[in-house]
Parts: sequence; structure tokens; C-alpha cells
Amino acid sequence: MIKMKKLLIVVDMQKDFVDGALGSKEAVAIVDNVVKKIENFDGDIIVTYDTHAENYMETQEGKNLPVPHCIKGTDGWRLDEKVQAAVDKRAYRAIEKPTFGSTALPEYIRANYNPAELEIELIGLCTDICVVSNALLMKANFLEAKVSVDASCCAGVTVDSHNAALATMKMCQVNIIGG
Repeated sequence: MIKMKKLLIVVDMQKDFVDGALGSKEAVAIVDNVVKKIENFDGDIIVTYDTHAENYMETQEGKNLPVPHCIKGTDGWRLDEKVQAAVDKRAYRAIEKPTFGSTALPEYIRANYNPAELEIELIGLCTDICVVSNALLMKANFLEAKVSVDASCCAGVTVDSHNAALATMKMCQVNIIGG
């Protein structure tokens, strides 16, 4: 029997998505669940950072979502303080991503893990944008890896779009756990 390696991907638990420029009460409500998941997870951890530059409003994303957020080096770019404290107690890899899905994420995983022996779990923000994008990237890149999303550790832009993203991921054979 092959021992599976577990990997937790903490997606964009940054201040701007929790209680900043694009924050919501639903995002604030999952922070304690995310902290518990990080503290109790038996495996490796990767943390993604949505990362934009000062010219964000001139980018394609900025034109479609005209709310400056996660500008590198700003307070809003940093992780939520409770989440930062939790990951500081663990070894983790940080990956900055300039858009919803990270092409650096599957590259890093492929270079450092055997995908056939991998269980990937995603948590974070926003379910309906970055979590779904990265979950589907994991499914597309690692066909035989078990990919899960813990719904109790995710929040979307709205409750309806969160639920729609969970349904979409389930249809694409992402295991939806929690909540």
C-alpha cells in the first residue's frame, strides 16, 4: 500500500479578502476554521498570495474588478493575523500569484512531490474565484491525485456564488468536505 502524502493549499487568506477591500462577514467567519485546519493538518502546507502591483487598475483584472487589493507590500496583501500566527508555527511554502489560478503551484508540486502519491486539500478565499480556479488546476494537472475542498474553510463573494462554485467543483470530481 502506497503511503499518500498530504498537501494543504491555503488560498489567499489575506487581509484584503478577509476584512479589507474585498472582505465579507462570511470570510471573517471562516478564519477560526482555517486556523484550526492549519494547526491540525498532518502534511505539508502551501500558502498562496494574490499579488498585484501599483498598476493594478491598468490590468485586465483591474478593469473588470476595479477595486485595488492585495497590492504587494501593503497591509491588505499580508495574511490575516490569526492565519499568519498559525502558519508561523509550521513549515510552509509561500507562492505569489498574479491572478486567480497559479501556474506556479502545479509547477512547484510537480517538482517536489510524486503526484500519484498525493492528496491535495484546498481551503481559503474566494471559493468562487481563486479556490475553484486552483482546485480545477490541481485536477487538470494531477489526474490521479485526490483533490478536496473543505467548504467550512472557504467563503465566496456571495453565499450563492460560494455554493455554485462548490457544485461546479463537485461536478469536476473535486471532493467537497466539511460544512
